[in-house]
Amino acid sequence: MNAPHDSRTFFLDGPAGRLEAILWTPTAAAESTTRQAPRFAAVVCHPHPLFGGTMHNKVVYQAAKSLDALGLPVLRFNFRGTGMSEGKHDRGAGERDDVRAALDFLAAEFPNIPLLVAGFSFGCWVGLRAGCKDARVTELIGLGAPVNNADFSYLQQCEKPKLFVHGSNDIYGAVNKLKSVVATAPGENRILVVEGADHFFVGKLDQVDRAIHDWTNERISGPEK
Repeated sequence: MNAPHDSRTFFLDGPAGRLEAILWTPTAAAESTTRQAPRFAAVVCHPHPLFGGTMHNKVVYQAAKSLDALGLPVLRFNFRGTGMSEGKHDRGAGERDDVRAALDFLAAEFPNIPLLVAGFSFGCWVGLRAGCKDARVTELIGLGAPVNNADFSYLQQCEKPKLFVHGSNDIYGAVNKLKSVVATAPGENRILVVEGADHFFVGKLDQVDRAIHDWTNERISGPEK
């Protein structure tokens, strides 16, 4: 179930033109500046736009709901050339700049609050790469990482805490290969394999929800004393 939030549909300024976006802001945070600030502000990046991926993808929407339920502001946006976003697809290079534009927006909207980047499939590959390099980002969530055909070697220089949620039957990312990739990454990393799940977690989104909720809640609460 979603937490009470205000929903704003708008365009944010991107490097190749306007980017269509939706921001969910916890109602309590929107109504009062005296309440405790959210622990993170999050952006969720969508899968490959040339194969139908948009910010309305079911996995992306579930990730947004999971983070929203923890009282976090959540931004989704369409990459360049997707939906009503301007520009055209750039094979991941320009899309990293789109992620940075989204992070710039969140940092301005929620100053001095750490940022979290989550991404599914293509959005995982692009989003985590941008998030690793951005000092404002402190946590990363990768869903359905397409390690079979995408270069995730950048993780070798990324010490930030990372959660990977992956289907055991993901045809775009063999579980053993994901484990090998993550093993080379420094910092605190966790892999949760959803048994019987395909790349899109069909029929298993409740387990994606639980994984995101539990890990992020740990990050919010801090280590047990």
